Amino acid sequence: MNLFDLSGKVAIVTGSSKGIGRSIAAQIARHGAKVVISSRKAAPCEEVAAEITRQGGTAIAVPANISEKAHMENLVAETRRQLGPVDIVVCNAASNPHYGPMMSLPDDMFDKIMRNNILSSLWLVKLALPDMQAKKDGAVILISSIAGIKGSETLGAYGVSKAADMALVRNLAIELGCDNIRVNAIAPGLIKTDFAKPLWDSKENSDYFLGSQSIKRLAEPDDIGGIAVMLAAPAGRFVTGQVIVADGGATIT
Repeated sequence: MNLFDLSGKVAIVTGSSKGIGRSIAAQIARHGAKVVISSRKAAPCEEVAAEITRQGGTAIAVPANISEKAHMENLVAETRRQLGPVDIVVCNAASNPHYGPMMSLPDDMFDKIMRNNILSSLWLVKLALPDMQAKKDGAVILISSIAGIKGSETLGAYGVSKAADMALVRNLAIELGCDNIRVNAIAPGLIKTDFAKPLWDSKENSDYFLGSQSIKRLAEPDDIGGIAVMLAAPAGRFVTGQVIVADGGATIT
């Protein structure tokens, strides 16, 4: 058995037009899965799907706004129509519209963060669940963050949502384990993506974060993509309800 073989599997990866999501989609496709590329805008999704196809993989683009339940319903319906039943769900898309203390956080922004970062993941899992239950097999991966482990003066609400990710995977792992469905989270540290650009784009900021890590480099999206492959593949078949921290040692120093 090839422990990292995903041949014949169908995977949905949200927020996969760039950054961590794009890496996860590309790596999963490279190991044999048929992948759905999804984010809000059609053109970037189609570009990534075309690139995966050029490299010999199978990918389609299904744009969706994670804050809209109807979009999530269409995402799963189009996946089934074009590729077949869903085997793997990667909830990567998230938002952080507020950078600052929680005491200045408007209610509507808090609602948006929790809807996009938590509720949308629950929607997607519920929608894909019948396919996994029918096969008595499946993998769900939530992309969390070490912001859910540490406190912050500027990323408080985002951190609350990422801590909720961790609780969600534990609860879903208990609920869905009887159907051999594994549910796990990956908690990255600072990754060199556009989403995290305000945190690494200046020498002062990058030096600060590197000073807190035992591995003295900024992480790239592919540092996360390989972990997702393991959790989705037979290599991770006995791992569930866990949070895998990938932060270069930032939370142990």
